[in-house]
Formats: sequence, structure tokens, C-alpha cells
Amino acid sequence: MTQADPRAEHELLLLKGGTELFPAMVEAIDAARFEVMLETYIFDFSRSALSIAQALEAAAKRGATVRVVVDGLGTGDVPEEWCLRWAAAGVRWRIFNPARGWRLLVPRRWRRMHRKLCVVDGEVAFCGGINLLDDHHDPNHGELEQPRLDFAVRVRGPLVGDVHDTMTRLWWRLQAARKVGKGDPEGALAAVRAAARAGVEDPPYPSRLLGGARAALVLRDNFRFRRRIESNYRVAIAQARREIVIANAYFIPGVQLQRALLRAARRGVKITLLLQGRYEYFMQFHASRAVYGLLLDAGIEIIEYEASFLHAKVAVMDAPQGALSTVGSSNLDPFSLLLAREANVFVRDDDFAAEMMGHLRHAIAHQGRRVEPDAHAARPWSTRALNWVAYGLMRFALMVTGLKY
Repeated sequence: MTQADPRAEHELLLLKGGTELFPAMVEAIDAARFEVMLETYIFDFSRSALSIAQALEAAAKRGATVRVVVDGLGTGDVPEEWCLRWAAAGVRWRIFNPARGWRLLVPRRWRRMHRKLCVVDGEVAFCGGINLLDDHHDPNHGELEQPRLDFAVRVRGPLVGDVHDTMTRLWWRLQAARKVGKGDPEGALAAVRAAARAGVEDPPYPSRLLGGARAALVLRDNFRFRRRIESNYRVAIAQARREIVIANAYFIPGVQLQRALLRAARRGVKITLLLQGRYEYFMQFHASRAVYGLLLDAGIEIIEYEASFLHAKVAVMDAPQGALSTVGSSNLDPFSLLLAREANVFVRDDDFAAEMMGHLRHAIAHQGRRVEPDAHAARPWSTRALNWVAYGLMRFALMVTGLKY
């Protein structure tokens, strides 16, 4: 089990919600001279997220290469109006693993592209958990009184080259699959070769070295980095001596991650989990509560966020070499850690960690409800049954895929 080695010389900006992320992305895209690459799980072509679609269109019209990848389940089809507008402007886009109806019953269709990444001219990158979706709108629950809680980070520095490489690889793999589907084996072979070259050749627009923060891009995919995000969490938890705060939308830790948290609690580390308090999806809501008891018995504090939907996937903890924090797309559940393409930035910087901790402490103190161990233990039998049915369904789904968690 190894941890990614953060490199120095990064300039980082923590962004809270789409209200901060979208203007920052539009500013970067509007300044693009050569290339914009974007990946997202949900691209909602309405309200505040519409500014991103418009900026991409304008960049392509200026002559920049613009490539967009959206997930086939999270986004589905690009609306016809934007298909026409983007095609006219020269925006190129692909849909990752399209899935509809009965096809969702096929396990290989469960693999998703859950990353939220953007890189502009190889100079600035964005990574986080924020979908291109208005903070006050939920696709399943409608209008939200309070904005969704989520974070992203803007990065300048050597990590930008890593973002560019991984996005380029995925693009050319999707191109290869498309060529195969069209019966063009020579085109598919050329795309595979292009994907192999990504990360070997220098990025076309080298990143400038700015600032002093140490940071690393940590990926999770189904080929090279199957366990890397989880491993980095476990190593970081093992290093903590005083405090760990984790905010995670869908928190269903596997056995090894549970053990890492329990060992830290036995060492006297104060652990606080800020988790989803509102009902969003049956399986995630109830299955997460099936593991509450084990954590509460160890003295781990659980706060359920109730002001709105929690969508954050962030953490802050102390470490001998400086505070460590992470911002990204990966939930700590089997769907993220075993089935989805994910991307997190791990940062070793006291100032960045302090800023993140400030946001989390405010949410814990003013927007959450503490789960009392006695009240959880005394919950009705019907609630317990739902918790364990959901947990059992999740385990059965994993058994079907042949994956261990």
C-alpha cells in the first residue's frame, strides 16, 4: 500500500459550489488559446451551468480544440439544440458507456465516468466533486432551498500535466471504441497508439510552476489504478495523530477502510464524519446507516448534513509532514472505489487544509445533526430492516460483478 508523492510548486484555489467554480472555469475557458478538455458526470444544460456550455462554444469558434466527455448515465444525450450549436462551433464530445433501460442490468454497464476534470491550455486545471449542475437544483428532487455542499480546486503547476495526460488517454480510448463501432480497424489502431503516447510525450503547453503547495493527482480506474484512491486514504488515516474530518456524500467503507478508521480511533485520533443527512437514493442512504453502529461504538462522531444535499468528497487530517487534505470526485463507497473512473487531488499544505477545515467546521456546527449512539441503537426495527436490506443488495451487486470490497 503506497501513497502518492505530492510534488511542490503548485498554486491552489479552493472553490465552494458551482457559484465559485463556474465563473472560475468560464474565466479560464474564455482565455483559452489552444485547447480545452472537460469531463463531467452530469452536464445540465440549464441555469448557471449553461455558462460553461456557452464558454466552450465560444472557445471552439475562436479556433481552440475543445473536447468534452460526459457520462452516459449521469448526463445521457446532449440536448439537440446543443448538439447543433456545438457541431457548428467545432466542439467535439463523446458519451462514456451509454446506458438505457434493460442495459443497466448488465454489470459492465455499471462502470461510470464519475470524474469532474477540466484542463485549459495545459496551464490550469480544475478537479473536484461538482457536477455541471446548478447548486439550487436537483435532477430528482427539484428546487433546493439551500445550495448543495460541494468543493473543487483550481490548480496551476506540474499536476496540470497529469490531468492533461489522463484526459487525453481517455479521449483516444473513446475514439478507438468509436472507430471499432464504425468498422474502421485502422482508425481504431491509430487512436490506441495516440492513447499510448499520452504521458510519454511532453504536454503541448507546459505548465508554469507557481506557488509552493505540494499536490498530487490520484486516479481510480479499471485498468492501472484500481485501488489507488482508497489506498491513499488508508495511508493518510494511518499517519494521523490528532484529528481526521471526512465529508463524504455516500459513505459505505469497505472492510480495510473501516479497520483503518477503527485503528486511528483506538490511537486516540478524534474522527468526525460529515455524511448525507437527506434521503437521496435508497441504497446509499440505508446501506451507509448499516455501518454506523460499528463506527459509533469506536467513538467516531457522525454528523448528518441537513441544510441541503451533501455532495462533497473531501477530507482533512494532520500528518507528520504537514496537514493533508483531499478534494475530488470519489465517494467512499463500492460504486466509486470499484466501478467508476474517479479523480482526487491530495494536498499537503497547512494553509489549504485550514481553509478546508474552516468550511467543514462551520457545516458541522451550524448545518448538521449529531447522530447519538443510543438513539441509533434504538431505531425502529423497520428502519433497521431497510438498512440491512440495502446493504445486502449492495453486497449482492458486488458479488455479481465478481469484485471484493
